[in-house]
Amino acid sequence: MYTSSVDDPWLSASYTMSSSVGTYPPQEGHAETNQELYQGFTNLVSSWPCFPGFSGSQLYRHGKGWHASLAPMVGTMVADTCFTARPTDIVVATLPKSGTTWIKALLYSTVHRREYPADSCDHPFNSLGLHECIKFFEYQLYTQNKIPDLNELPDPRLFSTHVPFVSLPRSVVLASSCKIVYVCRDPKDHLISQWSFANKFRISKGLEPLSVEAATDFFCDGVTPFGPYWDHVLGYWRAHLACPEQVLFFRYEEMSLDPVAHVRKLAEFVGRPFSVEEEEDGTVDAIVKLCSFEHMAGLEATKDGKTELVTGAVENSSYFRRGVVADWKNHLSPEMAKKIDAITEAKFRGSGFPV
Repeated sequence: MYTSSVDDPWLSASYTMSSSVGTYPPQEGHAETNQELYQGFTNLVSSWPCFPGFSGSQLYRHGKGWHASLAPMVGTMVADTCFTARPTDIVVATLPKSGTTWIKALLYSTVHRREYPADSCDHPFNSLGLHECIKFFEYQLYTQNKIPDLNELPDPRLFSTHVPFVSLPRSVVLASSCKIVYVCRDPKDHLISQWSFANKFRISKGLEPLSVEAATDFFCDGVTPFGPYWDHVLGYWRAHLACPEQVLFFRYEEMSLDPVAHVRKLAEFVGRPFSVEEEEDGTVDAIVKLCSFEHMAGLEATKDGKTELVTGAVENSSYFRRGVVADWKNHLSPEMAKKIDAITEAKFRGSGFPV
């Protein structure tokens, strides 16, 4: 059991303003409308400092030091006010382009492996994008003046978010049994993947692509969605150190080296360990294969599907770029890499985080 204190990071997620397996209620017709609440937060966020971001949209600076565009920032605050966590809930937390899609696939297929074996023809991955299987609080659930009714979802409910630890919905933080699964990625690979993703949106808006030099400057200044990178990672790292039974911390590079071991650890963490029979039947290997980059990228739901976010429809294929480790070497100059490494070393010094 976690014991709180005055300086406890678990208590810092408050604001001054206050079925079938894996199926979420649709926004229309199954949600209350609260225009006043949304408008109040919209007015508040609109009053904060804003800056141009990677994709060409304005990023607003939250009082706790992180940035986001207007709609997901407001959605974060509405979720903080309205979401009621259950002790059995599991929340995936990541920075964008840090293994989000992969960890969602691994978590969903691990939790629901009995209802949907990896080789089942009716597996949800064959018809739904990963972000439909595990939805974002700020991009999909708390949007467009809606307050979704999530009471009908079976346990364990699976959710995701990009927000830093200090701004998680307060009920997630205060529900001591609620599980958080966090994945971080090497900052240089995270930057390159985010830069590539953002340029797709810039081009779609008729904007010039952002140079990697400009993207590096944004990144080092911390003017990135849900960043700064180092604060985001350290927030979840410290929560993991304080309460490892509630916050699981994975590194993308280590997952890539041994995905089977990480799936086993994930299953143990969420209370769904693999049985001897499952181990002997190859269930773990089947899940890893099902969720592999090559398999997921080749699915029709990936190639032809789209995910509706509050910021617009996004082609599912855009979530699959390369997924390789150290791709940054193909894009960053030695000087840019050294600059990021120096900041990383300074920010993480004394934290116990293995640089």
